[in-house]
Amino acid sequence: MRLILFDIDGTLIDSGGAGVRSLDLALKDLFSIDNGFHGISMAGKTDTQIIKEGIMKHGLSANGTIDAVIKAYLKYLRREINNDRKHVKPGIYEVLEELKPLQDLGLGLLTGNIEQGARIKLEPFRLNEYFPAGAFGSDDEYRNNLLPIAVKRFEELFQQKIKADNCIIVGDTPRDVECAHIYGAICIGVATGPYSYDDLIEAGADYVAHDLSDQKTLLHFL
Repeated sequence: MRLILFDIDGTLIDSGGAGVRSLDLALKDLFSIDNGFHGISMAGKTDTQIIKEGIMKHGLSANGTIDAVIKAYLKYLRREINNDRKHVKPGIYEVLEELKPLQDLGLGLLTGNIEQGARIKLEPFRLNEYFPAGAFGSDDEYRNNLLPIAVKRFEELFQQKIKADNCIIVGDTPRDVECAHIYGAICIGVATGPYSYDDLIEAGADYVAHDLSDQKTLLHFL
């Protein structure tokens, strides 16, 4: 049994800035702070990490604040995801349709998004149906701890043992590469996010693509 686990932002979709706007609106709503997450690097981090950084930046206490920010963030995200700039990255539907019927293969998510936020972002694109399970930023603050969580969920789902080195992580940042390689898993880097093709090669991705529109070459690698 093999798993292919996809990141969301920059890999599967572009939310049209819905995530950042929703985080900023959450701090504005709760603490009257404008553009509260300006200057905070978000690529490859979990939502919990990002929210903690935002809270610390403004000298707020983390006690009870994180949960309040998450609740407000999800409220705004449900609205903000409905924007004209959101789009699916090239080749995503075609790759998923090719992979979906393959036997002994599970498709899942490995993302820094909290699970509710992940599902909200994917819903307008009808992508949730491809991913029955995964690991999320709501499972652990650190991305590097997420792969064993995803493996355990799919072992329960399919009632069979899955080895970490039989997993493939598809993502757009060096953090995706790192969280795969520490468990002996493979990483496919896609340069559809903030990092370039060369950045992902330098990070050590096992396969790098400008995007996933060339399904034949990708499937040959797999």
